[in-house]
Amino acid sequence: MNDQDLLRYSRQIMLPQIGIEGQQVLLDSTMLLIGVGGLGSPSAMYLASAGVGHLIIADFDKVELSNLQRQIVHHTKDIGQFKVDSAKRKILAINPNIKVTTIKALNQDNLGDWVAKADVVLDGSDNFDTRFKVNQSCVGEKTPLVSAAVIRFEGQLSVFKGYELNQPCYQCLYSKEGNNDENCVENGILAPVAGIMGSLQALQAIKIVLNLGSQLTGRLMMIDAMDLTFRDIKISKDESCTICN
Repeated sequence: MNDQDLLRYSRQIMLPQIGIEGQQVLLDSTMLLIGVGGLGSPSAMYLASAGVGHLIIADFDKVELSNLQRQIVHHTKDIGQFKVDSAKRKILAINPNIKVTTIKALNQDNLGDWVAKADVVLDGSDNFDTRFKVNQSCVGEKTPLVSAAVIRFEGQLSVFKGYELNQPCYQCLYSKEGNNDENCVENGILAPVAGIMGSLQALQAIKIVLNLGSQLTGRLMMIDAMDLTFRDIKISKDESCTICN
């Protein structure tokens, strides 16, 4: 790190749990963000400002007017542009010293390769099919998965390390059968709830890389923003899961 880096990250470096060594670990780390929408927007901006050295952002969608209420990395002038291009400009405006790789086509053929490049994967997608595929790749590549979901006034967050003994994967929590996608197009979402969950996702990803504190493995945190209540439930490994057993 040079003098500018030391100044930029000084408020983190002064934390005894991080210090110069921990900051260097962040600078050397790579994180893959699936989606730069309501969850990926705050996650990407906080990870960039915290000094994660390489962000890989994946999204095939373009910015629409209805996105701007909660997808804070995108601005009105970005409407019609690919979300990854819009997000990359803002991320580099926050921190021009990091590397940002954009992916507009993430599919079954290349997903495993991209997951293998990452120290942590943050899934901010809005459908079960994508979440199951990301989970399978993370288990196969032994990459920690930080999964979040948000709808209406509610949010969920967990960390999955299904490749470890006795640790569940995402599919241990949600089976492929009997799950219907709910999305904000049909159900709505309060903007700050997405911001809360995306920020918590970034926090968990940083804690994983730095091996700090509780990392929500084997636990599902549920937030009800209407009552402002937080609930934790334990997730057990499904011995019949075809992905992590």
